[in-house]
Amino acid sequence: MAAAPRSVAEGRSPSVSAYISQALARRDADDELADTVAEIYVETGPPTAADRVWARQPLGLPES
Repeated sequence: MAAAPRSVAEGRSPSVSAYISQALARRDADDELADTVAEIYVETGPPTAADRVWARQPLGLPES
């Protein structure tokens, strides 16, 4: 796990323990978001092609 010591050496994290704590918090947030999306899909179904086109427009992304 070279990422934690490297993060500390580069000043992006105050300690290896803090790096691990931050990584676990990100994982928990990702898990919570995945659960929320799954609940939305159960209630409404997955996004349609038209939904995806609509969502991409304000971001200036192609309709692919």
